[in-house]
Amino acid sequence: MLTQTAVFTRRVSDHMDPPPLVVAASDSCRDVVERLASVGASEVIVEDAHGRVAGIVTEQDVSRRIACAGRDDAPIETVMSAPVVSVSEDDYLYRAIARMRRRGLRHLPVVGERQKVVGVLRLHRAMAVAAAPMLERIERLSHEDDLEGIKATKDAQIRVALELMNDALPATEIQAFLSRINNDVYQGVVRLCLREMRESGLGEPPVEFDVVVMGSGGRKESFLRPDQDNGFVIEDYPIADHDRVDAWFIELAVRVTDALAEVGFERCHGNVMAINPVWRKTLSEWRAQTRAWMGKGEGLSLRFCDIFFDFDCVFGPGALTRSLREHVTTLAPHPHFLRELFKVDEEHGVALGLFDRLKRDPLPGPNQGKLNLKLTGTLPLVGAVRIMALRERVERTGTLERITALHERGVLGADEQDYLGGAYRHISALMLRQQLADYREGREPGNHVPVEALSKREKDMLVDGFKAIRAFRSRLRHELTAGIF
Repeated sequence: MLTQTAVFTRRVSDHMDPPPLVVAASDSCRDVVERLASVGASEVIVEDAHGRVAGIVTEQDVSRRIACAGRDDAPIETVMSAPVVSVSEDDYLYRAIARMRRRGLRHLPVVGERQKVVGVLRLHRAMAVAAAPMLERIERLSHEDDLEGIKATKDAQIRVALELMNDALPATEIQAFLSRINNDVYQGVVRLCLREMRESGLGEPPVEFDVVVMGSGGRKESFLRPDQDNGFVIEDYPIADHDRVDAWFIELAVRVTDALAEVGFERCHGNVMAINPVWRKTLSEWRAQTRAWMGKGEGLSLRFCDIFFDFDCVFGPGALTRSLREHVTTLAPHPHFLRELFKVDEEHGVALGLFDRLKRDPLPGPNQGKLNLKLTGTLPLVGAVRIMALRERVERTGTLERITALHERGVLGADEQDYLGGAYRHISALMLRQQLADYREGREPGNHVPVEALSKREKDMLVDGFKAIRAFRSRLRHELTAGIF
């Protein structure tokens, strides 16, 4: 039985119908109408010469454009509706519902690889999954590109996360949902800023570019209220055009970071944002900068690598980001660099004290006596997994994805994969539960969890998870250093 919030986790492919009737653009109207009648279809998809969706013809088109106009022998492309709004089979159902409702569509072609038609989504079937109370949430989470709509999306995000938690959805899936909405907000903000720049006479982007996010956003492991960790990867251009092109992207960066702050993304205190030229570079400059960071292998350079290496594209074609990922994946496995990077992460130990007792935060203040599950839980695991993934040339950025990939390559045994994956899931669940409780009670969501809020079983599982992380870090340290330090 589907839960009330299933619409936010189901993919279009879970609810689409089989592929509709597909015809070539050159087929005659008469032939298409006969085929429609023979199979009892209500619509037909028209493909171009490359097999991509070119148009759609519905029953209404048959009666209005063909029968009434007497165009039996004309090619079907002369009466089809085009361009066609479509949806990817991997997209989420709630997005498709919002798109159909907003555009007044009863059916939507579903496309797969290379834009090939793989099915059709019908509004009445999709709506059956979305309970009436969820429609308001869907509308809020599928904003128009204006600041008010984007703010509504950000505000609705946490309320839907609460409902997903109440439906017992795993914390890692809720994190993926939060990350997905954050990415939607980024995309809406960038589109809005680009439109405003066009309208103010600043024109189109002078070259291609990608917007990337780093940290938990790049890993798709967001908790509540992440700050801004973003940058631009810009297509290479002639040096003579630098002043003009860079000025344009500076303006975009200022507008984007300002708008993100207005809708709820706090500015990064470390200035890891596209307004900082360190994080706004052409592809060639990024390659040179990351090469220099890894070559220096000390101090601030290592900190930058630690921040940057989980980057992922949230806006743009993505080719520049993929090229940069290939570059980093090729360079990063150098043993000296990985040893030095591990030293940076070595300060992040798990919260286990003498006799494997849970180690509470000793610092005076409101969080004294609580467990900092980010600093002494997820960070030690995420950092160690990242380093091993870099060593093994794993391009994935998610922690669980990296653990799975390392197991598939034989680097992690089945038990180690199970313990580390279980530790990440458990710590994330405790953190997210606490953050949502903080939100409900009007407190600022943080990373500290009171020990008394945990059941005995939860504490036992936490200790076991910390032990697994500690053992993994010890193994990684030995493999990287062979006792050098």
